[in-house]
Amino acid sequence: MAASVTPPRGMRDFLPAEKARREHALGVIRGVYAAHGFDEIETPVMEDSHRLHAGLGGDNEKLAFAVMKRGLTADDLAGAAASGDALSLADLGLRYDLTVPLARFYATHRAALPPVFRAIQIAPVWRAERPQKGRYRQFVQCDIDIIGEAGPLAELELLTATAATLDALGLAGCVIRINDRRILSAILASWGVPEELRERALITIDKLDKIGTAGVAAELREHGIVGSGASVPDVAAELEALMAADWHLLDGVVAPPAWLDQAAYADLLALRAALPGAAIEFDPTLVRGMGYYTGTIFEIAHPDLGYSLGGGGRYDHMIGRFLGQEVPACGFSIGFERIVDLLEMRDGARPRAVVLVYDADVAPATLLGLKHELVASGARVRFERRVKNLRALLDRVTADGFDVFANVTADTTDASSLAFRELGN
Repeated sequence: MAASVTPPRGMRDFLPAEKARREHALGVIRGVYAAHGFDEIETPVMEDSHRLHAGLGGDNEKLAFAVMKRGLTADDLAGAAASGDALSLADLGLRYDLTVPLARFYATHRAALPPVFRAIQIAPVWRAERPQKGRYRQFVQCDIDIIGEAGPLAELELLTATAATLDALGLAGCVIRINDRRILSAILASWGVPEELRERALITIDKLDKIGTAGVAAELREHGIVGSGASVPDVAAELEALMAADWHLLDGVVAPPAWLDQAAYADLLALRAALPGAAIEFDPTLVRGMGYYTGTIFEIAHPDLGYSLGGGGRYDHMIGRFLGQEVPACGFSIGFERIVDLLEMRDGARPRAVVLVYDADVAPATLLGLKHELVASGARVRFERRVKNLRALLDRVTADGFDVFANVTADTTDASSLAFRELGN
């Protein structure tokens, strides 16, 4: 039996038309980010294992691909198996996101960077996910981050640049859900959740869209996070009330709820007021699963989709882990793989793609002269030798993203004599 020639599970090949659509979307994203004052950087695909497992990445740390040390012996493997410490066999790992590498990058190069650094990172990351629709083991992240700005200007710039990017991509109807980790902490405190259990509680609450209020309440009790002071129905009811919350919690009509951190909420109101044209919704149940967030968090939602299209937030303590001193930081990541599947390349978004179908007796010099003329006019050009089954050839090049074709004979002299016909009709 022949060996399988498919890519590894959770990883994909891209045919030319798919690759063209992806590159077009990436070009749009890069262009908008750059126009908003961000600069692109690049980091290695691997980081030291101890950095990737420093307690910053939440559940994603468990999904990191480890790279085994060179020169391991059978005794090393047996010892690790006996101790249950498989990570002792690895000194490197593939990055599972771009934020931990950025923090390390900034700590390494701070002296060469401006006081407020606006970074673009667009690159693949790897997670040992269970492959399923919308979840891959290798995927592209598109991140923008602002390091060194402690005030709300960082959030405002990120929200503005992200909204402009979605608009440039032609994605209408997107809403940015927003919350603050301080509000989540206040909610858990009002439920009597001990400090040491709050991160675990947030992991459970982050499943709200998957298992519902009753499921979240049950899991909180199962893990001993919510004790006898708050029954399952009470917690479920609290969650329902949180999901119904809106922007009117401090308008004086009713008393603010006991769980509301009013300072954090006032900061969110100020962000919303500074972006009057943006679609921003307050959602006190929004968690974002990464453990490094410290303040504002946000996520992109679309009314037709049951999953987010990206998100981010403020992570003021991460860089201090590498640098030895606190540096404020905030970032926003677009879920590229989910977004690119929604996009169709619009008219005018790419150069005209031309196929020249030539007869066997056409001189190569003639073909090259035609290509030179058409490329100079801004077209993309491919040669295809004429075959008996012309329809199959035209169907194939149409699938590859070409728009028009023209026949080239031995009598063709220049591009002005070509008769172009539309493909796909």
